Amino acid sequence: MNPDSDSPAPADPPGAGASAQRCGVVAIVGKPNVGKSTLLNALVGQKISITSRKAQTTRHRITGIRTVGDTQFIFVDTPGFQTRHATALNRSLNKTVMGAIGDVDLVLFVVEAGRFTLADAKVLSLLKPDVPALLVANKLDTVHRRGELAPWLRDMQERHPFAEFVPMSAKNPKDVARLFAICGKYLPQQPWWYGEDELTDRSERFLAGETVREKLFRLTGEELPYTSTVVVDKFEEEPSPQHGRFVRIAATIIVERDGHKAMVIGDKGERLKRIGTEARQELEKLLGAKVFIELWVKVRTGWADDEARVRSFGYE
Repeated sequence: MNPDSDSPAPADPPGAGASAQRCGVVAIVGKPNVGKSTLLNALVGQKISITSRKAQTTRHRITGIRTVGDTQFIFVDTPGFQTRHATALNRSLNKTVMGAIGDVDLVLFVVEAGRFTLADAKVLSLLKPDVPALLVANKLDTVHRRGELAPWLRDMQERHPFAEFVPMSAKNPKDVARLFAICGKYLPQQPWWYGEDELTDRSERFLAGETVREKLFRLTGEELPYTSTVVVDKFEEEPSPQHGRFVRIAATIIVERDGHKAMVIGDKGERLKRIGTEARQELEKLLGAKVFIELWVKVRTGWADDEARVRSFGYE
């Protein structure tokens, strides 16, 4: 797949087998809960970024890698830019977004098709004019009358000089394939940065913590504040003739109040047990291993507004 098929490519010098390769960094940005992590997982072809209905689920810069034909796409999923509550945690999340936008070849600005809010506008104001940006109108399946998109699209084009408009649903494989074809031509010709089969630059230990955090949010719903987090205390691989690969994980769920701790543990420990079971089942598939997981819950009041503690819990 050579996106520059308009002009004949010069002959390769001897030994330059990688000269047709393209490789570049694509940032996925947008307000919280707009579908960025779902889109990243669809683009990578495997779940590496956690999703939930709860806003502000993604906390870190997650890199997903996908190689299609001669082109390697390095996708960066970012936290939703935080415009409320200037806590140490939110300042850390916004720093992550700014860092991701600063040094990329292409930006995917993700919005819900037909909608544009003040939170969207705050993220849009961060985009740099010299970096091409695609307007990705996600959740197209929720728009009942497509004709209503035309005036919205004109309005969006007046807000920013988007290179292209891509209406899509991250759940539709054809839309995802089309997005690859569009993105490829914006990436520079250069050798790949990663192996063809690599999917993420994040460690298995990191993915374990994120998986527990996803189950925590999914099983507590809106009851639990988004400031709750997970710290992996132990991630050890042990030899196992029976299972081939055996991983032992110990993790601590951090909450801000005693009432939140009781909520996470649940009646007779049932909710904590279910969080552990669902995390273990998903990690066994992700890691290709037998997993043993132990979970604890600790109260750390005010941690999200304590710079040192935010850093100690693994945030930038």
